[in-house]
Amino acid sequence: MMGKKSYLATRAGEVTSDLISSDMKELAVAAKKLADHSVDAIKLRGLGFGTTFLEWVASFAAIYLLILDRTNWRTNILTGLLIPYIFFSLPSLIFNVFRGDVGKWIAFIAVILRLFFPRRLPDWLEMPAALILLIVVAPSLFASDIRSSWIGVVICLAIACYLLQEHIRASGGFRNSFTKAHGVSNSVGIIILVVYPAWALVLDIL
Repeated sequence: MMGKKSYLATRAGEVTSDLISSDMKELAVAAKKLADHSVDAIKLRGLGFGTTFLEWVASFAAIYLLILDRTNWRTNILTGLLIPYIFFSLPSLIFNVFRGDVGKWIAFIAVILRLFFPRRLPDWLEMPAALILLIVVAPSLFASDIRSSWIGVVICLAIACYLLQEHIRASGGFRNSFTKAHGVSNSVGIIILVVYPAWALVLDIL
């Protein structure tokens, strides 16, 4: 009788040990899956942050090139294309500000000056005023749907590639575009315009 009890106790202990071992293995597998998902999430979050950072940098680079063109960088390049580039790449935080009452007041004042006091509106302010006006009056199809989709990214990439090849051609070659006056800053700025949409498009495809 004592032997039977001892056997049952031993058997129960083995079953309990097997159950604990099985549970520990399942916990280990679950922890590994959770860790893998966490790493993937961190990677995706990092890539998303990189895209947002490039978006800000590209927008400011485009604004810099636009101001430079209206002041002392006079070329035959169609720099008016910087306006739609900024429109599609401008970070939502800034875009929504100009989309609201702030932009409406700026556009209203610019139109009044252009109509009744044309001499009071400097030439270099015409492009920025056109940008604000475009942001204010653009239909939701462009301001929301296309801006937040891959179509807007493709438009930015096409504009950037065109401006880059035109800049290189106007400079007399790739090497000259980095050696002439204002060449380095202009070339780097336009290259940044290419990098942002290219990076965003690759991530969108992946």
